[in-house]
Amino acid sequence: MTKIGMVGIGMMGHGIASNILKHGYPMVLLDHPGNQPLEALIAAGATTTPSAAALAAEVDIIILCVTGTPQVEDVLLRSGGLLEGLKPGAIVIDCSTAIPSSTIRIAESVKKAGGGFLDAPMTRTPKEAAQGRLNLIVGGDPALFERCKPVLECFAENITLAGPVGAGHRLKLLHNFVSLGFSAVLAEAAACAERSEVDPKVFLEILTKGGGDGVVLNRLRPYIESRDGSGFRFTIANALKDMTYYTTMAQESGAMHETAESIRRTYAQALQDGPAQSTVPELITLLAKAQPAATGGDSGVGA
Repeated sequence: MTKIGMVGIGMMGHGIASNILKHGYPMVLLDHPGNQPLEALIAAGATTTPSAAALAAEVDIIILCVTGTPQVEDVLLRSGGLLEGLKPGAIVIDCSTAIPSSTIRIAESVKKAGGGFLDAPMTRTPKEAAQGRLNLIVGGDPALFERCKPVLECFAENITLAGPVGAGHRLKLLHNFVSLGFSAVLAEAAACAERSEVDPKVFLEILTKGGGDGVVLNRLRPYIESRDGSGFRFTIANALKDMTYYTTMAQESGAMHETAESIRRTYAQALQDGPAQSTVPELITLLAKAQPAATGGDSGVGA
């Protein structure tokens, strides 16, 4: 049976690994200090190795679920990295969020090493990862995609082939710009409502019945109501990373990105002002406490 290797057993990776194991695939995990506890995965049949090259030499498909572009490049290209041990015909599936221009270069390196490559970034949260209900946006060769689809279906509910290599990461960044942008706008509005002594229940009622309703409002609602951020465990640090990747992609393509840059600065300031592991819902509290920078010029209302 196809043997799976996994690099990056964080909150998302743990859910992915557990669901692949439930479907009976043999699995090797890369030992790393940043992993979540591995006891349950080992009890389900997974083995571990401290060597990326040794992992690559043992498996048929390698799934990457690491923080971002620097980590993807490092684990693949470093001395003793995955490419050093890659089996001929093995496939690398990058489920991380990454800069598309780097993804294309990585795919070429994998191809030169005799392997195949798909970028398959995820949307949704660790809750859906644990349930096997992630969304995947895949870039790569259609035939290679079909070969890997049975494995992807172990942990994903909706899988879209977006186009050639890099298309998955381009669309993931577009998605996250919209999602994180909405989150920042809603957080700023909620912070303003709090400082203006607007009843949060009334605030939520008005948004729900109007143009503010949607997935982002439902994710942030528990925090606005009772400071419960458990349903949206996405860190501000990761939000800043994704917004930085988006503005990099926009710059490289010559696209307008002034709004994105403003949102990126909001997350950058929040990361500076708050605890290291603050999550996106906590942006509301950080913005409510923040003092806005002084601005000059006409503040009159125009048509």
